[in-house]
Amino acid sequence: MPNSQDDVTKLANSLRNKFEKLHPLSDECFIYKVPQRLRQLNEGLYTPKVVSIGPLHHGREELKAMEEIKIRYLRDFLQRTKAPMEEFLKYIKERETKLRKCYAESIELQSAEFVEMIFLDSVFLIEFSLRIHHQRNTGEDRIFTKPWMKKDVRDDLFLLENQLPLFIIKDLFELAKSKMQNDKPYEGVSMRELVLDLWEDLCINLFTEKSLEQHFDGARHFVDLIRLCLQPSELGQSGEVKTIVTPTITQLLQAGVKFKVGSVNSLFDIKFNHGTLEIPKLTIDDRTEALFRNLEDFEALNYGIKYYVNDYITIMSYLVNSPKDVEVLVEKGIIENFLPGSEEVSTMFRNLAKENKIDNSDFSYVGFIEDLNARCRSSWHHWEAALIQDHFNTPWASISIGYAVVILLLSFIQTIIAIRSSLP
Repeated sequence: MPNSQDDVTKLANSLRNKFEKLHPLSDECFIYKVPQRLRQLNEGLYTPKVVSIGPLHHGREELKAMEEIKIRYLRDFLQRTKAPMEEFLKYIKERETKLRKCYAESIELQSAEFVEMIFLDSVFLIEFSLRIHHQRNTGEDRIFTKPWMKKDVRDDLFLLENQLPLFIIKDLFELAKSKMQNDKPYEGVSMRELVLDLWEDLCINLFTEKSLEQHFDGARHFVDLIRLCLQPSELGQSGEVKTIVTPTITQLLQAGVKFKVGSVNSLFDIKFNHGTLEIPKLTIDDRTEALFRNLEDFEALNYGIKYYVNDYITIMSYLVNSPKDVEVLVEKGIIENFLPGSEEVSTMFRNLAKENKIDNSDFSYVGFIEDLNARCRSSWHHWEAALIQDHFNTPWASISIGYAVVILLLSFIQTIIAIRSSLP
């Protein structure tokens, strides 16, 4: 009969061995895998279409076609720099521990495979950005001869699970630049300028070139950089709020609120002053939902940072609750919609607001909410708006009412004169 004490000892030793294999927890991590409860809402919002960047999607069968292109990019990169490959690999190897600590998940790749992956993916990002900057389009580059693929690569680069630490990309770029013999592709070019070109359309639609220049050095990866560029220029509205519920755009219109395209400094600078609601212009297309979803989840997974994106989406989901609300903002030039219809936009905001975390003690738009609700509670503003919409909605209607008022006043004056003349 087996010795039960021996079995217990073996089990205890087995568990002790597992202690040695535990991934060391680090408070330096900032690249996360999205929790399953969020992923199941829409798997496609988190999954790269054509290229894996970093270890979390490395080796996926449907993304392997891009691995050959990465090798081609590496060959061109090394031919241009004339620096030995060993120098770059040594540079990454010396920073392997720091790089692994950037990921919240345990990375199971062996050291050689991990270093190779970091090298190939970093060079791919540098080369892809350089080719966009110089508008290179050769028959050998399968990405740039297929416009849809170039767009898909760009879209894959702002997915939360598809990130590299920005410091290693910048370091390898500077190392390559310092080793150039023929420096034309790098002449007068910084990694910040390459990222600016990479996201030229994002800068036009979401944030300014100045904000990217301001936050580039402090960003930890591409998703973090976008979030920093989007953060509001004014932070005075935060505070404790009892309710997050706000009137819809249609209800505000009925209460006489006017609408105006807001400041271009930040997408999140929504303001309500003297009966006018200012909302910065938002361009919505087929990648908007994925971008905002990944930004929201990055905030949710980072303990202690301000929920700028989360709070903006929450407010917009209340304001834009129906297709009619969307149509009003499209008419006012506040929303530029490239989706099939208004219903898709209101549905997008409702989907984005699912699983949002509401911090009632520190919500970004506390004063804004109170002012909007106060406006809609005022019966005078409803009466004023209804009068204008029902009776002054055309020039002829205004003239007719003005004429009627004049006739009424003249009749009143005539009556007063008649009464006074009949008095003794």
